[in-house]
Amino acid sequence: MIEIFQNIREIYDFTAPCGELLPFVEFFSESSAEKCGRYFSRGHESVTMFESWTPTFYINLTGGYMIDVGNKRFVVDNEQDILILRNGTVTRHNQPGDQIFTVKFYPGGLERVLGLNQVSMTDRVISLNQILPQDLLRQIKRAASFDERVTAIEVFLLRSMKQTKTDHYSSIVNKAIGEYTASGMQLNTSEIAERLFITSKSISRYFNRVVGVAPKSYFSTLRARTALTAMVADRDNFKPWTYGYYDPAHFYKDVFRFTGRKISQVY
Repeated sequence: MIEIFQNIREIYDFTAPCGELLPFVEFFSESSAEKCGRYFSRGHESVTMFESWTPTFYINLTGGYMIDVGNKRFVVDNEQDILILRNGTVTRHNQPGDQIFTVKFYPGGLERVLGLNQVSMTDRVISLNQILPQDLLRQIKRAASFDERVTAIEVFLLRSMKQTKTDHYSSIVNKAIGEYTASGMQLNTSEIAERLFITSKSISRYFNRVVGVAPKSYFSTLRARTALTAMVADRDNFKPWTYGYYDPAHFYKDVFRFTGRKISQVY
């Protein structure tokens, strides 16, 4: 199954974070063993996800699995929990009965909440034992429900965030992404820098420092992801220029660059 083109959300339960974490955590989710079993029986033995530059925790509640990151395959055993950046295409190979608790951060969110810069995480699979306390991981695994797991991680993240100093670079990057989104993805990097009263060179340095990629590349990824999601949801009423594309050909070219697939191959 391929992210965006197909509904990979059908195997997950989702919830948004509390208000204080909203700018930094995109969502908490948990795959359902029952839903994964149905999904697997229909021949969907893997989930392919495209780049997003969003640090993501995968906390294993059942068996092991394999995951492809940075063109390498990693085996994640039963007791292993991992952190990946999602700076490129990631494929997770499912098992019947999978149950995985996920925490997905926005770009730079992990640094604001836990003081961890994501730049060094490119193409890596990092053990969460190096990031989270063992007691917290045990508490999450032993919790009786998805809601209990969310509460446990939220309490920890809120406490950690209060002890982490606000980073000037992360703050500027967050504001820049907000300006780009609010403009309907019409602004270029220079125009965003001007709105933030900084130079183009500065905003480029900030993005490379916080996210790990130049602002132009990140904005291109965000636009392609957002526009493609909108097209899949309502193709009849989709207009690519709403998302800053010149015409349909410009959009199709960007989708191919982003996903490696032509829309005609999928529809």
